[in-house]
Amino acid sequence: MTTIGIVSPGAMGSALGRAWQSNGATAVATVQGRSERTRRLAEGLTLLDDLDTVVSAADLVVSVCPPSHAEAALRDIVAACRRTAARPLVADLNAVSPSVVSMLERLALEAGLDFVDGAISGPPPRAGTDTILYVSGPRAAELADLPATHLRGVVVGDRAGQASGVKMCTASIYKGTTALWAQALQTADELAVLDLVLDDLRLEFPDLVDRAGHQIAVAVSKSARFVGEMEQISLTQGEAGASPELFAAMAAVYRRLAATPLARLSPEEATGLHDLREVLARLS
Repeated sequence: MTTIGIVSPGAMGSALGRAWQSNGATAVATVQGRSERTRRLAEGLTLLDDLDTVVSAADLVVSVCPPSHAEAALRDIVAACRRTAARPLVADLNAVSPSVVSMLERLALEAGLDFVDGAISGPPPRAGTDTILYVSGPRAAELADLPATHLRGVVVGDRAGQASGVKMCTASIYKGTTALWAQALQTADELAVLDLVLDDLRLEFPDLVDRAGHQIAVAVSKSARFVGEMEQISLTQGEAGASPELFAAMAAVYRRLAATPLARLSPEEATGLHDLREVLARLS
């Protein structure tokens, strides 16, 4: 595979495209109807006029979008392939439950498109990161074996849904823990006991205390899209026989955080925040 279509070229999608492109592939995308921020994020990719042109040019099309948009994105890809008679390999890399993946795979197969389930663990690939791309399905190895910089592919199994299962479990720890810190420290600040709480937590979690402000700020800047991810984790856990209520509540936490002044910052702007008290003040 030499040409990879990115749908859509946000922070993660564009970084994946550049990671593959730096090793000889061509990453193509369209920013038709997208924001100026997306246009900036897509720097370095080959930009085409529309989705039809992207799928026609691509050997592989990857969907990278908020989980609430995963079905719509897959349907758009399928429709574009039908209009153009293109037959790229299609990979869904979104944070969705295994049951949703099964539905997406069915939509792709009905259109004659082979499908790979994928899940990204870590930040957008760049120097200093160890970003993992978990993949599953009959053709998963084709995606895992693509050379990429700061990105390593791991084949989970030959069944779509397995890679997303990994994501649903790891994200429940990573993002669930951040929600707990935000809730606890905001409450401590409101009760005027923040210093004592931080001193106590530092005994067990010194590194987490030191970076709590930055971690909360970045998470809150992405909180609107995290709502759907928490809902997908709740669905996954419920279908696995665990309690779905816990991550339904986590979705409510991120929904509240998404309505705060801090959430108005872009992730790029939030990255510059480190002072915990400043971050907590912006949650008021």
